[in-house]
Amino acid sequence: MILTITMNPSIDVSYPLTEFSLDAVNRVKNVKKTVGGKGLNVTRILKQLDAEVMASGLIGGVLGEEIKERLTQDNILHEFLSIKSETRNCIAILHEGQQTEILESGPIVSTQEASDFLNHLGKLAVKADVICFSGSLPQGLPIDFYQQMIQVCRPKPVMLDCSGEALMTVLKGESKPYLIKPNIQELAELLDQPITTDVKQLKVALSDPLFAGIDWVVVSMGRKGAFAKHSNRFYHVMIPSIKAVNPVGSGDAMLAGLAVAIEKEKSVDVVLKQGNVLGILNAQEETTGYIELGNYHTLIKQIQIKEV
Repeated sequence: MILTITMNPSIDVSYPLTEFSLDAVNRVKNVKKTVGGKGLNVTRILKQLDAEVMASGLIGGVLGEEIKERLTQDNILHEFLSIKSETRNCIAILHEGQQTEILESGPIVSTQEASDFLNHLGKLAVKADVICFSGSLPQGLPIDFYQQMIQVCRPKPVMLDCSGEALMTVLKGESKPYLIKPNIQELAELLDQPITTDVKQLKVALSDPLFAGIDWVVVSMGRKGAFAKHSNRFYHVMIPSIKAVNPVGSGDAMLAGLAVAIEKEKSVDVVLKQGNVLGILNAQEETTGYIELGNYHTLIKQIQIKEV
């Protein structure tokens, strides 16, 4: 079973408008509401793959209950911990080919709730084969909370997709994740230097002591594929050129593909191909966290893995 953890989920509200007028009334005919958060994007992809998956994290208030109801409607197992603060809304106004986002910061988590969640997570981790942590931490949690979560989950493999100070704190800590998945920009921020897609530079970058003790480092490079380090060996992933419709959530789809292949103990080639093909499939759809599996076999045959 794959356990997905979303610490700061949301209800994502989309307002499509032909024209957006400031300081005026804007009427919306077709409002779209979906369950949001990087970990829940991973969850939806895993469900489409018929993987055994359970979603968890922190939820609160009316919006938290709505998340649970929507997951139940989609036949997705979930075991969230309820908190006092309200789960957030994330609003996207789609207008004139542009997207204006209004993102609430989310709930404030108390010290007791943080402690309760670690206990909750420990019980769930026992049942899991692979665990995925995705997204930002809500207010109130210490910056090393992902580190604490990894410690609680040991010895189960944890795949971590976060960025910034939260990721840096984990990399400098004692308890290491099994896999991390930064993009090029996030990798540059971690190493505090410019990073390109040059293979030689990427090999040097991923050889940095900062990544010692991590089994998999997978760097997503958008249209240019990916670059990975596993067991001190390096792999360049080359993907076919596609027409991207909506690339948002492709990193989450990639993580889902990696998780399924790792859970099944597949080869390096299969792990990397599965992760990348799902990222591509997500980019071809308008809906975030959705893939059309009818194109799976055609695309995966076009992905090339080269050890470098």
